[in-house]
Amino acid sequence: MNKQHQVILSLGTNQGNRLENIERCIADLHKEVGTIIRVSKLYETPSWGFESHSFYNCALVMNTNKSAHQVLEEVLLLEEALGRVREEVAGYQARIIDIDVIAFDEEIIASEKLQVPHPEMQNRLFVLLPMKDLNLDWRHPILQKYLHELLVLSEDKSNCKVVQTLETPIANIKLDHFNYIAIEGNIGAGKTTLTNKLAEDFNAKTVLERFADNPFLPKFYEDQNRYAFPLEMSFLADRYQQISDDLAQFDLFKDFIVADYHIFKSLIFAKVTLAEDEFRLYKTMFDIIYKEMPKPDLYIYLYQSTDRLLDNIKTRGRSYEQEIPAEYLEKINNGYLDYIKSQKDLNILIIDVTNRDFLNHQEDYIFILEEIKNKIQ
Repeated sequence: MNKQHQVILSLGTNQGNRLENIERCIADLHKEVGTIIRVSKLYETPSWGFESHSFYNCALVMNTNKSAHQVLEEVLLLEEALGRVREEVAGYQARIIDIDVIAFDEEIIASEKLQVPHPEMQNRLFVLLPMKDLNLDWRHPILQKYLHELLVLSEDKSNCKVVQTLETPIANIKLDHFNYIAIEGNIGAGKTTLTNKLAEDFNAKTVLERFADNPFLPKFYEDQNRYAFPLEMSFLADRYQQISDDLAQFDLFKDFIVADYHIFKSLIFAKVTLAEDEFRLYKTMFDIIYKEMPKPDLYIYLYQSTDRLLDNIKTRGRSYEQEIPAEYLEKINNGYLDYIKSQKDLNILIIDVTNRDFLNHQEDYIFILEEIKNKIQ
């Protein structure tokens, strides 16, 4: 998964219950468009460019995998759903909600429908002041100036008053209640995708499996009997080394860590792939290593049906995975479920993601966050 885009939006309203309009807009953006990770204070500002009631304004930062034009399209639909009616008249108008795309990473976009950065942002205090609250290391890609510099240069002297603070939607999901979360699942379940999303959205450190570097993996899928033991031993050694090295860099009492595997997966896969005598030898080695490994505070298992796993594997297109049989995936899944049933002291959360696409559908990602939130409470 590529790094998510960082989008800055400016929200404004001067009709109806202004606070309610802003709060509902923030909640709906978070549920439908992208993950809102920061929200500014709420400001009351005079109408700009026309005579009308004063506005409530704020700014927010949103993480998303969607393109800038997708974000714009969904934002316009949300405005309409919230009651905005665009009159075919010249000039500015009072409005129940206004959502402007101010910035998209540090990209410059100049299309018929969208201009980013917003061409007037540097001239509007009701945009700059809330953006400053977001504490971003963001530089205007055209003007080559940071926010504090834009504020100094702005000629807008409007009286913008702080009304109150606003809650960030993810603030009540206390993921850092856990120091170490391991996300597990079958091949193609989306564990690395979810690990990266959580890490970006909640400012966590990551431990990601180095499967692509294993020279035995393509050979194993061509001749399982011959390469199963060296594959599983090399995975075990590499996972032990990586977890030892990576976790040594972090403070397990202070840092928040998300990993896309737990070392016990080594035993699950080995039991499926190895002959009985090989597995006994392997388990002897594993038991020695496992005693030394730190255990996650939360173990999340992403369950997906075999058909869905095969679709995901086909879509991501790794050549050496394309011939994986359904029976192999079912054995792996049963191995995980047997392991989960056997654990008495591990804090386990099973999430069925068979009919969910948490990479492309924000509501599916929010579902996962809610499942984790409920586990914390």
